[in-house]
Amino acid sequence: MRILRLAVTAAALLLSFEASVQAQTTLRIGLAEDPDILDPTMARTYVGRIVFAAFCDKLFDIDAKLNIVPQLALSHETSADGKEVTIKLRPGVKFQDGEAFNAEAAKFSIERHITLPGSFRKPELASVDHVDVVDPLTIKLVLKAPYSPLIAQLTDRAGMMVSPKAAREAGEKFGLRPVCAGPYKFVERVQQDRIVFEKFADYWNRDNIFIDKVVFLPIVDATVRLANLKSGGLDLIERVLATDLKEVRADSRLKLSTAIELGYQGLTLNIGKDKAKGPLSQSAKVRQALDLSIDREAINQVVFNGEFKPGNQWVNPDHPYYQKAFPVRGRDIAKAKALLKEAGVTPPVSVDFMVPKGAETEAVSQVIQSMAAEAGFDIKIRVTEFATSLKQAEAGEYQAFMLAWSGRIDPDGNSYVFLRKDAPQNYSAWTNADADKALDDARLVTDMAQRKAFYEKLTKLELDEEAILYLYHRRIIIAHTTRLEGYTQMPDGLVRVTGLKLK
Repeated sequence: MRILRLAVTAAALLLSFEASVQAQTTLRIGLAEDPDILDPTMARTYVGRIVFAAFCDKLFDIDAKLNIVPQLALSHETSADGKEVTIKLRPGVKFQDGEAFNAEAAKFSIERHITLPGSFRKPELASVDHVDVVDPLTIKLVLKAPYSPLIAQLTDRAGMMVSPKAAREAGEKFGLRPVCAGPYKFVERVQQDRIVFEKFADYWNRDNIFIDKVVFLPIVDATVRLANLKSGGLDLIERVLATDLKEVRADSRLKLSTAIELGYQGLTLNIGKDKAKGPLSQSAKVRQALDLSIDREAINQVVFNGEFKPGNQWVNPDHPYYQKAFPVRGRDIAKAKALLKEAGVTPPVSVDFMVPKGAETEAVSQVIQSMAAEAGFDIKIRVTEFATSLKQAEAGEYQAFMLAWSGRIDPDGNSYVFLRKDAPQNYSAWTNADADKALDDARLVTDMAQRKAFYEKLTKLELDEEAILYLYHRRIIIAHTTRLEGYTQMPDGLVRVTGLKLK
């Protein structure tokens, strides 16, 4: 009898162990690229922002209607003169190394974003003069001048908080083993293969975290990503091709979640750094001619089955800051040819067109090449790996550059960094004193009507001089298995893991 009882007990323990193993859930997410460094201060890619959403909480977040909502902060208050922003912090928050999140930690993170050599957050927080600790759970950002987009900036990487202890110990290697205050903690990364996270037991919002592990798998080929989703190798994939939507909709095991992006896809034109001094860089009329040779709606229908939204500004036509006085112009080949003649340019106009590698961008570039040829342009497509294309853009080694921007909730985030003189992502090297003033003035006021008036001036100047030809706004297309419950797509394109369940 004793032997029998021992055998029964052992069998029960084995069943209990197997049940606990089976209860472990893993969410496998297919990414379109491998992210850059996993340090919110130094990172710059859209795909990296998707990964950060799983492990790096921010002071603020957004909801589906683009309202700013608290995350690691509880509230904020701006002084009457607009130069002091007081932020109350959430109590009881821990970093993934067990260290407490408090005002000193928040001050450290913001100062690190501003001062770390090579920081991509520095321009986003350039308005901050210094950070004061008011009490253990309150900080005050003292500004050099009023800056209306500040809280919007803190809904993205500038608002991500890192563990001071881990950051000090790791130094420049922090991105190899990042420590934040989000729902999942970093386990390992194998470049071009996988990034693994496991649930953080002491997360402040742990009651809304239901999946044990999250694994991000970079799979560049969109067709292969979809095949893995259909076969069960992945649970969710980002950037489904618009041409694959029919296939996804036809599969009862899959679900779609979409939203029109906050950002844009456009042609950045090299104005100030073109070493060849080609006609495109030397004449606004030539740039306008290229613009008039392009049929945006035709691109949408031919390449994207009509799923995207044609546009001509840095915000989409549904956005509250879209300037309706400047609608999308139709294609006009006769006018394009006349502008080339006025500019004193004899066709064909040769253009070095740098295009980041990818099925959709390459397809769009070929359509543009064909359209522009009818107006007298000889577009020479040069397909380039994405990270390399950014380096070449910074160096001015291109004449036209197919560049996407994932977008920010405030219009400043879609315009200032690209159009302001000497701004870090002004790859065009466009300079216009009136445009600079409009960009600066829009930062000083919070009233929407006033800000919109400044952006109206900017829109007219940009559409006249054509530093960037804005083409369309992509539909963020996420596909996932029906096993995944609770997924909602936000317009910022990020994949939020809070609240998700796997059946």
